[in-house]
Amino acid sequence: MNSLRDLCAAVIAVVTLGVGAAARAQAWPTRPVTVVSPFVSGTTFDLIAQIVLDPVGQQLGQPFTLENRTGGDGTVGVQSVVKANPDGQTLLLSTSAMSAAVILHKSLPYDTQHDLEPVAMFGGEPTILLGAPNKGYDTITDLVAAAKAKPGQLKFASVGIGSASYLAGERFRLAAGLDVQQVPYPGPAQALADLNAGRVDFYFIPVLPALPLITGGKAVALAVSTSHRLQSLSGLPTLAEAGYPIGPYLDWCGISAPANTPRDIVDKLNAAIAKALDLPAVHSQLLRAGFEPAPMNADQFSTFVANDLGAIKKLAKDAQIQPLN
Repeated sequence: MNSLRDLCAAVIAVVTLGVGAAARAQAWPTRPVTVVSPFVSGTTFDLIAQIVLDPVGQQLGQPFTLENRTGGDGTVGVQSVVKANPDGQTLLLSTSAMSAAVILHKSLPYDTQHDLEPVAMFGGEPTILLGAPNKGYDTITDLVAAAKAKPGQLKFASVGIGSASYLAGERFRLAAGLDVQQVPYPGPAQALADLNAGRVDFYFIPVLPALPLITGGKAVALAVSTSHRLQSLSGLPTLAEAGYPIGPYLDWCGISAPANTPRDIVDKLNAAIAKALDLPAVHSQLLRAGFEPAPMNADQFSTFVANDLGAIKKLAKDAQIQPLN
């Protein structure tokens, strides 16, 4: 009799829990949702987030407000979300820079993989390998041949250790077995000026700012970092097609939440973001911004983030990248 009573109590508890979870998901969000962007305002990722989250807020009946919390190479903003109440009301605009932070710092005030709950992927910015004009780099083969003919003499531009341009350059250097020098710049404008002048030999930058340089003859497009060719540059091979299968490299972004955020809230937000990404107006705006939508469910995004962190750590080891602090 006691066993039967205990079984009934357990069943009731499970049913009650399920009903409570459904009610919680239905009620959320109960007020405006804060999405923390850990970098200065006005970045491409802020623009992407606004394009996607405006229709998400309209679906869910509460606005999603972007709030920039800067400092510590993005760690201040991330930590504020890690410490937030896991109720779905405070979220993180998570980006590839979050992965890079693990090699920039000897230690972080949080565990990137375990203190955050990946919710939804927006997509990423493909990067293009640009070569300096007037140096005879008509193809990636030409660039590699020149680098191997002059070990240690060719240079690639970046906007600093840990930046997307630096990481892409290092990945390519290792894959091609090149002995080249990295030249850091305070910003892309200076790097592009030196690329055009031939003071550096190659540079990885996002597609959108690359297009006018290519059409204007100020740089030569050699390859694209994606797993497929771009519609806007259909004649441009991928790095894999060019003989360097180092995997696609995207400057990505999405939404994460504090660990232990209820799964029903995570799934509800993921579904709303997927629906927003599927809207023709949103899709076209993202493409015009040089961004390729890549919706994933929460589990897929979690796996993606874990793989990205693993790849970054391996790159740091293989390239002997030392933490800045």
